[in-house]
Amino acid sequence: SRQRAALILCEVLRWQVSEVAELLDTSSQAVNSALQRARATLRAQAPDDSPEPLDDADAELLAKYVDAFERYDIDRLVSLLRKDAFQSMPPFAMWIRGAENIGRWMVEPGPSGCRGSRLLPASANGCPAFGQYRVDPDGGYAPWAIQVLEISGGQVTGMNFFLAPMDPERLFPAFGLPPHLDA
Repeated sequence: SRQRAALILCEVLRWQVSEVAELLDTSSQAVNSALQRARATLRAQAPDDSPEPLDDADAELLAKYVDAFERYDIDRLVSLLRKDAFQSMPPFAMWIRGAENIGRWMVEPGPSGCRGSRLLPASANGCPAFGQYRVDPDGGYAPWAIQVLEISGGQVTGMNFFLAPMDPERLFPAFGLPPHLDA
C-alpha cells in the first residue's frame, strides 16, 4: 500500500517526502497524509510493552543490583549474576559471557568511569531497565547508558548497556528519564 511504502521510504530509508512523491507519482501532500495514517495505524496496533509486574523476589533482586552497581561493589554485583550471564554494549561489538568475566572487565585494566554512577528505573521492551548517569565533571550526573536487564530464576542473566553519549538528548527522554541529575 502507499502508506506502507511512504512509511518505509521516509522513516526507514530516510528519503525526503518530495523524493517519495516523485517515486510514487503523487504529491508531497498525499505522501504526508499517507505517513500520518500509517503512523496512526502503527500506534493503534502497537503492543503493550509495559513490563510485567515484578514479584517480590525480582523486585528485591533489582534493588540489590542497583545498590551493588551504585556502590560499585563488583563482588556483590557478580553474586547477582547467573554463572553464564552475558553483557553487551551496543554500538560496540562487545559480548562478554560469564559472571566472573563480567566482574573482571568492570574493574580492569584500570579504574572504571562507571564508579559513582546513579541508576534511575525505567523499562524497555517489557524488561526492567535503568538510566545510568555518570559523574559529570561540570557537576551532577550526565546520562551515560540505558541498562536493559534480563532476569530469570532470581538472577540477572543478561546486561545490555545502550550507550547514550551518541544522542543523550533523545535517548533518555524517550524512556521518561531526565536529561541530567543534580548532585
